[in-house]
Amino acid sequence: MSEFSSDIYTEPSADVNTLNNLGPLAPMAGIWKGERGLDVKPKADGPRKQAYVERIELHPIDPVTNGPQLFYGLRYLIIVNKPDNVKTYHEQVGYWLWEPATNTVIQTLGIPRGQIAMASAVVAADAKQFELVARLESDTYGIRSNPFLEYGFKTVEYRIKVTINDDGTWGYEEDTVMLIRGQEDVPFHHTDRNLLHKVAEPLPNPLISGVPA
Repeated sequence: MSEFSSDIYTEPSADVNTLNNLGPLAPMAGIWKGERGLDVKPKADGPRKQAYVERIELHPIDPVTNGPQLFYGLRYLIIVNKPDNVKTYHEQVGYWLWEPATNTVIQTLGIPRGQIAMASAVVAADAKQFELVARLESDTYGIRSNPFLEYGFKTVEYRIKVTINDDGTWGYEEDTVMLIRGQEDVPFHHTDRNLLHKVAEPLPNPLISGVPA
């Protein structure tokens, strides 16, 4: 039996003030900097640690509906650099979404290596810690990569654990599980973690700011 209604068209009413409806994502809205990032990545001679700094912008979008499904969300941009190096080390874009009806958090992500993913978790509206998961074999919350990454660095799972701290900071721990060509019997855990401090408030979503959506 389907978990969804046979009515796939009727849209619900929505509050246009997204910042008031983000559930556990609300503390993440804003512009953030992290200066103590640590990346553990695969290299030919084994795992290598790399320190990094980053800037994350998370701004509210207008409510989004898929027929009866309603999301409130944050559009994000991440720019990561090695310390004292202006060249971008990592760039990522996507959305953090909150579905109040099902208490579901979704993260979509795209990186300019030719890879996208969508991770999810069921989360309490006031949760201070939550972990999202995407798996390669999933038809919904999955992972897609370009042919070379599938050949050399096959990503089979992605996890991100978010922790909201009482002092207004938040942090994350990511684990990207790869099967590296020639070493497929031992999955490689490509990990990243950082602590973020707010440097500016989020921009209002378009309907609130008066900009046409």
